Order: sequence, then structure tokens, then C-alpha cells
Amino acid sequence: MLAIAPSVGYAQEATEVQAILDNIWVFIAGCLVFFMQAGFALVEAGLTRAKNVVNIFAKNMADAIIGILAFFASGYALAFGGGNDFFGDTGFFLNGLGDINELGSSGVINLSTGTFFFFQAVFAATAVTICSGAMAERTKFVSYLIFGAIMCAVIYPVVVHFTWGGGLIAQINIGDAVYSDFAGSGVVHMTGGIAAAVGAFLVGARKGRFAADGSARAIPGHNIPFAILGVFILWLGWFGFNPGSELAADNLVTGVALNTMVAAAAGGLATTVVVWLKSGKPDVAFIGNGVLAGLVAITGPCGAVTPVMSIVIGAIGGVIVVFAVAFFDKVKIDDPVGAISVHGVVGAWGVISIGLFAKYDDAFLGREDAGLFYGGGFEQLAVQLIMIGIILAWVGVMSFLVFGALKATIGLRVSEEEEIEGLDVPEHGMAGYANDISYV
Repeated sequence: MLAIAPSVGYAQEATEVQAILDNIWVFIAGCLVFFMQAGFALVEAGLTRAKNVVNIFAKNMADAIIGILAFFASGYALAFGGGNDFFGDTGFFLNGLGDINELGSSGVINLSTGTFFFFQAVFAATAVTICSGAMAERTKFVSYLIFGAIMCAVIYPVVVHFTWGGGLIAQINIGDAVYSDFAGSGVVHMTGGIAAAVGAFLVGARKGRFAADGSARAIPGHNIPFAILGVFILWLGWFGFNPGSELAADNLVTGVALNTMVAAAAGGLATTVVVWLKSGKPDVAFIGNGVLAGLVAITGPCGAVTPVMSIVIGAIGGVIVVFAVAFFDKVKIDDPVGAISVHGVVGAWGVISIGLFAKYDDAFLGREDAGLFYGGGFEQLAVQLIMIGIILAWVGVMSFLVFGALKATIGLRVSEEEEIEGLDVPEHGMAGYANDISYV
């Protein structure tokens, strides 16, 4: 017994150390995801006009402020609380969850409730900020704030409950196939993209965006260096978004990071080739969106695919985004930064790609070689398509109801005069690039 006792003590100590490391890693990953708000702000500001830069930054700051508080009030409970297949009903304001600092108290591996909430809250803020860019330069600030609060308090958390919370989508199985979305191509990005599409449709196009004959006219952004710096910040943040979703400090983290890195590069390269062939010039702003498309595409399958397939998935995402942007221009949905295409359309591709290319069990799939191209059959692809349909229905209907109610009451759109002047001074009382004032 004396000989065994030390080894037992060492084992217990090692287990506790591992639990602490898991929590620290997920916290650091959450910090990287939070930093993505800066990236989104720079991309959106850079790709829009100087007269709206304060409004862009104000909306991105509001996403963090209101989104996190809304997720704290009800979002976390609806997403992860005990309840039914549609929503959770325990843990509002994190009440009744015991010691939030206790290791393993979240019920997710070794994570404390505090760590797990922190990580999930910054994901919620990411989901809502996608709408900001698509509705930029003509949306009332107060209306955006209201939608942002509802998005993080109800709409997005229900999608999370459907999936990561063990609800409706998680209960679907066809043969041996169950859904997979490791870090949220569908749960986060497609959700944000669908809401953005509804909002952009209902608020209408910017003045002058489409000519009388229906053709799209370019409205260039005012600061491309801002936009590309934002892309690099987002790329960095994605190394928290995807590897952090392993929710543990283990040997799989770097493999997920590798897949994330090469998919982003492949997305940027594919977009470069397509845009260069189409226009004769390598449009760097478009290339930035290609990198983001590669990142969005690999977010769902990053734990289930090989590095080579990650390159394929990212490259296809980079091609898709070019034609998706052209499609939305053709149907006259004005998206100043391409958010609907990057997050909504390519997010759906990320979900589908799991059904095609999944080789490894990512802890969702429960089996190896689930993808169609690895002999897994069509069952996995069918489940992934059902998932897309459910998310599209829920987010589309709820976003239409909320945006429609705002449009019918306080209004979604600023006045024509305010839009022409720019939203900075009318909405916020200051200009982003004001002239210096001297008092003598």
C-alpha cells in the first residue's frame, strides 16, 4: 500500500494539472476569438466609405458589449441548459450552476462553467457581427442594437442548443451518421450569414449602388490597408476559434491549427486565380475575402479532415465566394463587405464538406471514414444537408420577424439625407476623420 500510494497521488496531481491546462488553453483561445472583433471592425471599415467609419466601429463595439451581456442573461441558458430538443431552460444569468470556477463544472470535459461560458460568449459576439458589414452605411444604429441583443439572447443560442447543446439536430441520425460541425461553419458563420442576408434584403441597397438598368455599380472602400490588416487579425483569431474548439489542451490542437492555416491560404490563392482571370487584376480586397472564405469553410470540418483535403475545402470556398458575390449583386442584395457570401454561402459549404471529406472521428461523428469519398456513403451528407435546412428555416424566419418588426415600427433605415451625409455625425455626433481644431 505504501508503494502504491505515491503513484496514486501523482496520477491525481497529473489529472488536476491537465484540467488546469485545458482551462487555460480554452481561455487563451477565447481571447484570440475576442480579438477577432478588431479584425471584423477593420475589414468592414476599410471596405466602406470614410463618412461611416465611426458607425462601423460603434456597431462592432456594441456587438461585444450587448452580445456578451445578452448571452449572459439568457443565451447560455437557452444554448446549454437542461430543457428539450428546442431550447434549454436552466442557468439564466448563470444562476443555479454551482461554483462556476470548479474544474469540470460545465459538464464539458475538464472545463469550468466560467471558462466554457467565456469561450461561448465570444462566439456569440462573432455570430452577430457578421450582420454589421452586410447592412453597413444605411442602417439605424438603434435598430441594429436591438437586433444584436435578440440575436445573442435567443436566435443564435437556439441554433447552438440544436447542435452543441444536444438538441434537435444532434438527435438526428441516418444509419450510423450523426451531424458534425466542429467549430461552427454552420452554427456560427452560416447563422450570421443568413441573418445578414435577411437584414440586407429588408433594409434595401445603398443609394446609387444599382443603376437604373439594374447593373451593380462599385462603391469603393476608403481604406484597403485597414481591410487587409483586419484579414490578418481574423486569420490569427481563427487559431483560437478552431483549435480552441477542441476544448482541451491535447495533441489534436495543432492538427486543427494546421488544417486552418492551409485552408485559409488555399482560399486566398483560389480567389486570386479566379479574380485575376475574370478581371485581369489581382484585387487584393477580394483576395482578403478569399482567405476568410477558406477559414469559414474549414471551421466545420477542421477536426475531421486531412491537411490535403483542408486545402481542397479552402480552395473551393475561395472559388465559391467570387461567384456568390456576383450572384447577390445580380439579385440586387447590397452587401458592402461580402459578408453574406463569405459567412453564409461558404459556411454552408463547410457543413456540406464534412459529408464528402470526413476521414477522422472529430468527437461528433463517432466513426472514421464517414465522408462519401472515404466510403461512408450518402448518409453523412444527408444529415449535413438536413442540418443546413433546419438552421436556414429557424434563423431565416426569426430574423425576418425581428427585422420586419423593427422596419414596421422604429424603422431600419436612416433618412436619405443622413445616408448621403454619412452616419457618423447624424448617428454619433462625431466624424471619424475630423479636421484639427485650434483655439487661439
